[in-house]
Amino acid sequence: MKVVHKNYTIEKYQLDENGNIPNSPLPVIIYKGVLTLPFLFPAAFVKTVFRQYNWSNAWNDGIYGFNHYHSTTHEVLGIYKGSGTLQFGGEFGERVMVKKGDVIIIPAGVAHKNLTPQIELKCVGAYPDGKNFDLNYGKPEERSKADANIRNVPLPATDPVFGKNGKLTNYWTH
Repeated sequence: MKVVHKNYTIEKYQLDENGNIPNSPLPVIIYKGVLTLPFLFPAAFVKTVFRQYNWSNAWNDGIYGFNHYHSTTHEVLGIYKGSGTLQFGGEFGERVMVKKGDVIIIPAGVAHKNLTPQIELKCVGAYPDGKNFDLNYGKPEERSKADANIRNVPLPATDPVFGKNGKLTNYWTH
């Protein structure tokens, strides 16, 4: 099973606190073109890749078109269909083009949203150790609890694409 495309690149985005959006000192990491996807059942393939490195509790669908973040866990998104623009960090955050074969690793607290119609971009989402996730929207009343939750989120034990000694450890440290 060929998983990693040899000509992938890595992008990282450091996003500072943005009002009611905590964001994170850990960068968003994007492996551009990293997955070599099969023609049949690409979502199941992405779930298998993530699951082998203990990123589970997976789902597949579009990405919400409104700012949201998770305070209880980090998240990985594997794009298995289409292309589009995602925004990270809140209303004035980074806009990034993503496409089929990209993998995005989002630290707890980083706001993200899809700027593309849902039908044009599909992904698999998963969480380290299958953690349950919450949804926060950047409302002032969420911030105190979210900050406390984020402080308790551990670094993942594995990279969702490369495993135990994967590239994520080069970018995420405390």
